[in-house]
Amino acid sequence: MNQTRLFIACSLVLILSACTTMPTKPQVANDTPAPVVTENKIAAHDNLNAVLWMQTSVEYKLLAGQTWRSGLVQLDRAIKNPAWDALTPDEREKPMKGLPMAVIVDIDETVLDNSPYQARLIRDGASYDEVTWANWVTEEKATAIPGALEFARAASARGVTIFYVSNRAAHLKEATISNLRKAGFPIKDEKQFLGLGHYVDNCEQQGSEKNCRRISVGRDYRVLMQFGDQIGDMATILVNTREGREEAVKPYLGWVGERWFVLANPTYGSWEPALFNNEWSQPAEDRLKQKHEALRY
Repeated sequence: MNQTRLFIACSLVLILSACTTMPTKPQVANDTPAPVVTENKIAAHDNLNAVLWMQTSVEYKLLAGQTWRSGLVQLDRAIKNPAWDALTPDEREKPMKGLPMAVIVDIDETVLDNSPYQARLIRDGASYDEVTWANWVTEEKATAIPGALEFARAASARGVTIFYVSNRAAHLKEATISNLRKAGFPIKDEKQFLGLGHYVDNCEQQGSEKNCRRISVGRDYRVLMQFGDQIGDMATILVNTREGREEAVKPYLGWVGERWFVLANPTYGSWEPALFNNEWSQPAEDRLKQKHEALRY
């Protein structure tokens, strides 16, 4: 081998040796997992916004206070007018002349705020049941709806008796009266509470309808006003459908804001089962589907 060829061969060997020992450039691993973006997924709940609105919005407080103040404005008119009556003609059995004055109010979401109970149901992913409801009532922690206490005290000061006509069960009577008194509502006599199952002579009560209890108050008092969060607090609903509820109140629309006063309650009520034929036994998915179908787009 001549010198030229030897030189070339040696050079190639040196170059190849250098290539095997030269540090390689670090490579980015292609199996590194991409950052995972997670979302805090909270199950939706029918009642969440409704309860939050009642508990946190200034609009709800203003609306409730406005309702009760409007009642107070009408109260003196009602007292001065001996023909003023807030009972429907079919519930007025006795002439009003000479009768003392009364106002009929519902309790739940009308004078007492039970939204903490609804909030617990949301927190626990639960639905209303008699046991948890009874536990809440016996805690006696419900507070006054904005404006209700001021109206009740003003009416009482004018010699008007407040009757608390409620669908709370009879065994909750003592706790209910105690809670009302703690909240400051005037109750001189336990007879002012007329709960579910209250017996009225010569009157057949249908389910939880309040007509017999209203009749019983009207037998001894001139009823100046009625307050409630449901139409059934003031009138008898013969058929609990959307159309049936409209028909029940239609003859008395002129009384709303004068003799009848409605409090806002988007959390529950007989308006809801009217959307699914009052069949609570249906699966929740079926009830929800029918509620969606009732929406207007």
